[in-house]
Amino acid sequence: MSQRPGGPGRLPRGAFAHPALLYRDDGEYLAGTVPFVRAGREAGEPVAVAVPGARLGALRAALGPAADGVTWLDMSEAGRNPGRIIPGVLREFADRHTAGRVRIIGEPVWPGRSVAEYPACAQHEALINLAFEGREVSILCPYDVAGLPPAAIADARATHPVVIDHRGEHVSGDYAPDRIVRAYNRPLPEPPGAVSMSFDLDALPLVREFACRHAARLGLAADAVGDLELAVNELAANSCLHGGGAGTARLWAEDGHVLCEIRDAGTIADPLAGRHPSDMRPNGGRGILMVNQVADLVRVHTGPDGTAVRVYMRK
Repeated sequence: MSQRPGGPGRLPRGAFAHPALLYRDDGEYLAGTVPFVRAGREAGEPVAVAVPGARLGALRAALGPAADGVTWLDMSEAGRNPGRIIPGVLREFADRHTAGRVRIIGEPVWPGRSVAEYPACAQHEALINLAFEGREVSILCPYDVAGLPPAAIADARATHPVVIDHRGEHVSGDYAPDRIVRAYNRPLPEPPGAVSMSFDLDALPLVREFACRHAARLGLAADAVGDLELAVNELAANSCLHGGGAGTARLWAEDGHVLCEIRDAGTIADPLAGRHPSDMRPNGGRGILMVNQVADLVRVHTGPDGTAVRVYMRK
């Protein structure tokens, strides 16, 4: 089915729309986003726009009075950690408006995203399709063709069923979101000069103290040390309860961040673990959800040989 950014009202009830807008300049950006917002406002649909801050002003100005009533979010802040976007931005808005179709512009990938962040961004875009399957939600995702590497544009075609570009709108023949989730579930690179500690359930207080002490030594600010302590407590407890009863914590500094990795023998079966809002199920998802809220980035590798969750805290 063709899904135009300005016309998801034609979609059948329960149909989820997730087109990628591949734009080359400001004119193409506004030509793709402004009609999408206007159509939603004219139809009385709730509309949210979550794009990097530099784009917010231009889009609001182009919309004029239609900007009133739109929820505006700076994605460079709200979505700094890509693992936070589904529960904290997209689902948070959609779940507040369940009476009909909801429209969202979400731009999670932009020039300047780091090499460490990008795999989490690509997985996020793939997982949107699973998180919103069967829901009356339209999410338009702009991609800066001129500023992003070709691999990111190829991934956009794989994570979005419909693509809009300068040639028009067309179904993506490369659509394969499960492939992207698997492709970026890759072993994490070995850290430089990490300190490590093994732990079990009895040693949870000790591993928290270990993490805080070394994070402070590595230059993490006091308030961020408190957030890291919460993250370590949640992840280490998950390891003890769901990951074989024990685990290993490692800490080090890298590229302006303090990193902590918790590794255990368990496997995460749910690809949306940590992305279910208010997840209270006893499978470890709630802990990762909390970690996503306090961390600047979370990377996960999971498989038959175990799971590593790597938490990035900006200095």
